[in-house]
Amino acid sequence: MSEQKAVYKLERRMKMAKSKDDIREVAQNKKARHDYFIEQTFEAGIVLSGTEVKSVRQGMVNLKDSYATIENGEVFINGMHISPYEKGNIFNKDPMRARKLLLHKSEIRRLIGYTQQKGLTLVPLKVYFRGSLVKVELAVARGKKLFDKRADIAERDAKREIDRKMKEQLR
Repeated sequence: MSEQKAVYKLERRMKMAKSKDDIREVAQNKKARHDYFIEQTFEAGIVLSGTEVKSVRQGMVNLKDSYATIENGEVFINGMHISPYEKGNIFNKDPMRARKLLLHKSEIRRLIGYTQQKGLTLVPLKVYFRGSLVKVELAVARGKKLFDKRADIAERDAKREIDRKMKEQLR
């Protein structure tokens, strides 16, 4: 009987433990995929205060109109809104402040090279938890022209119509 209890407890612990590969998405920048061609993506950590992390856990993050800059060899994310934590009172920070991103030096050098090219910019695509750490998916992106956006919309509508016709024929 005691062996069964031990096995049961071990199984329960294994289910409850979060692996480092466990990913839970918090916020996504859908407008970025509409406005930009995504060339390459990077995963970056982000420096947050305690109340900001609690607010991110509640999903109170907005990436709309946010972008990243490189200043003095460090990458910062600007325009990302993290709502103040309700119970944070005096420990809450400014919701729109610039936040430092954590990347390897070689990745920062590569990003500097990309941003010096004409027409490329750094845009955050999503914020998520990897285990207990808050991460940001940062993209090197090239802006779309109006006709590119229209072509994407037309392509998406055509694909949707084809899927609809296929579904009708399978009935």
